Amino acid sequence: MNGPKRLTPQCAVALAAAVLCGGALAESREVTFAHQDMLVPLRLVMESGEVEKATGYKINWRMFSGGGDVIRAMASGDVQMGETGSSPLTAAASQGQDIQLFWISADIADAEALIARNGSNINSVKDLAGKKVATPFVSTAHYQLISVMKMEGVDARKVHVMNMRPPEIAAAWERGDIDATFIWDPVLSRIKGNGKPIATSGSIGKRGAPTFDGIVVNAKWAAANEPFMIAFVKALNRANDEYKASAKDWTADSAQVKAMAKWTKADPKDVLPVMSLYRFPTMAEQVSPTWLGGGAAKAMAGTAAFLKEQGRVQEVKSDYSAFVTTTYVDKAMGK
Repeated sequence: MNGPKRLTPQCAVALAAAVLCGGALAESREVTFAHQDMLVPLRLVMESGEVEKATGYKINWRMFSGGGDVIRAMASGDVQMGETGSSPLTAAASQGQDIQLFWISADIADAEALIARNGSNINSVKDLAGKKVATPFVSTAHYQLISVMKMEGVDARKVHVMNMRPPEIAAAWERGDIDATFIWDPVLSRIKGNGKPIATSGSIGKRGAPTFDGIVVNAKWAAANEPFMIAFVKALNRANDEYKASAKDWTADSAQVKAMAKWTKADPKDVLPVMSLYRFPTMAEQVSPTWLGGGAAKAMAGTAAFLKEQGRVQEVKSDYSAFVTTTYVDKAMGK
């Protein structure tokens, strides 16, 4: 039997450094958050600096163009928290990434839509055959595009579905390179003047393919930084309440609208019309069976089946509830 080996001085130093670094990670008062350009109340939290003031943490806000990019950044370890749609979240969970959904930032409702270009001769989903349709792959929009084509009996192989990020879609639309797109704001608002809606995320969701935008966190990081997580959830809820209570009085010159536009690059005049397309669940709704209490995991299971069909994931888990938590909302509510 081999006896215990003595550490060389070099190994002892390395081991001590590793232990110290591990402790530093758990106690680090800095976090990088990957955000996107959706018009949601989180932007008010970003502008106010209230979480930083309440916790003493430094938050590095980094903008990404899509949920897939957010998930990849989190997988690399460069990012601890981020916002993503239900499709990229499901892809990450299916691959076993150590993340948890802890907040529904928005029920997408009618904030994503399939828009056909004027003159494209597309008047229904069935007319997509033979057309060029752009959407960011593995996004909620991609999921619903494929879902609604299936619902309408359209063979996806006969549609030229193109993988483009939102800025690329806006440019392609301007050039006339695509016939339709399934996309969200701010691009959605820019293209509506030269197109017409064929279907919305809300209408497709009611037919059995619901989607949402959520905030996810590295599970180990969250457990090691619970007071921060609770403070962050309280700030998110405060911003939701502010929007619901006072948005009717906001104008393009309001500080809140300017903050939303600043963090998303949206036109201030589009902020309120776009936000009205979303629904923002209360804390009680967050932990209800509709969302974190069961509905989100169920929606992820349906999304996973789609992703497997698309060859984006190899495995569909029998249960996605391990990737959803009510812990931080419960504690923010005093439970």
